[in-house]
Amino acid sequence: MTMLGDRPAVRSAARGPLARAPRLDWWLLGAVAALVVVGTLLVWSATVARDDLTGGDPQAYLRRQLVNIAIGAVLFVLVLATDHRWIRIVAPLVYLASVVGLVLVLVMGSTINGSRSWIDLGPLSVQPSEFAKLAVVIGMALLVAERAEGSWRRGVGTVEVVGMLLIAGLPAALILLQPDLGTMLVLTATVFGVIALSGAPRRWLVGLTLTGVLGAVGAVAAGVLADYQVDRFLAFTDPGLDPRGAGYNTEQARIAVGNGGLFGQGLFDGSQTRAGFVPEQHTDFVFTVAGEELGLLGAGLLIALLGVVVWRALVIAAETDDVFGRIAAGGIACWFGFQAFQNVGMCLGIMPVTGVPLPFVSYGGSSMFANLLAVGLLMNIHLRTHAVAPSRYTAPRRTPAR
Repeated sequence: MTMLGDRPAVRSAARGPLARAPRLDWWLLGAVAALVVVGTLLVWSATVARDDLTGGDPQAYLRRQLVNIAIGAVLFVLVLATDHRWIRIVAPLVYLASVVGLVLVLVMGSTINGSRSWIDLGPLSVQPSEFAKLAVVIGMALLVAERAEGSWRRGVGTVEVVGMLLIAGLPAALILLQPDLGTMLVLTATVFGVIALSGAPRRWLVGLTLTGVLGAVGAVAAGVLADYQVDRFLAFTDPGLDPRGAGYNTEQARIAVGNGGLFGQGLFDGSQTRAGFVPEQHTDFVFTVAGEELGLLGAGLLIALLGVVVWRALVIAAETDDVFGRIAAGGIACWFGFQAFQNVGMCLGIMPVTGVPLPFVSYGGSSMFANLLAVGLLMNIHLRTHAVAPSRYTAPRRTPAR
């Protein structure tokens, strides 16, 4: 009688990421889930007493945000369960779709707070610039990966850097035309981070830095920025310059955060929040709700959770051997890190008011969808990195018949 010996493990990456659910990055997943839960409560608190926003329905924004989260969760699972080869195939289409969306904004978009950034689709409003951040990251990552895998030269040179700048340049130009200065700053920081992580020569990083500084000075001198944008920068340098105008947001945000003290006034009990003194508190200034109602400890925990997300994205980038995965994960880390810093900074008065949402926390469908799509991509890269490879073939052992 012939019997087979111990069978080798044959689980391979082809079985799909969902078969390896225990290998999920639980730190990343837990931090994102906590941010989404806390953010939903903060959005609810910021709108529950605002009849001017809710139309007399205190749960209106709560329900909308839950729908946003549900749709974002579906998108997360779809990206998580998609074979990484399909992600690379679809990447150009994602980039093209984002560019088309940005063009449509200029043609048929609605203007809110001086920026034409939204497309109204019935009861929904879509902000294509949020998806453009992810599209630019994966577009740049795909370019570097294709060049590295199709050439004997592994380094990133002039051709690759120029290509990445061209990929980022078209969406950036369309975003400037809206104009959306906040998204432009986040995109600029993200592009710089991707180029740095790709291994580009230092002369490029120095040159891009100098070009950015000179470009900003030239834009102000040439009057490219709108008057309200210039006023916001002036109010940042001197909040007392126009306390009832351009400096109003910053002044009220600092008051709200200062009211919280160490432990906060309690969820749903913030005096500034319930009175509606802070503009756009459920979106761009949602961190002020955390500062006032959860205090220094609660707001600090929120920052720590955002730090965990950035940390895990960098770990995923460092662990993968795939060029596309490394660049994409690193770019997402730069995106989340700078945007969180920008949002929290403007609430504390250490950054100018530019109107960017706090990742996973602020109210908004486009932001939530783009953020959870990015997390799905991070998790996909992580699963592929830690996939169990097929074991070496072991010849059957013969055992004597009994």
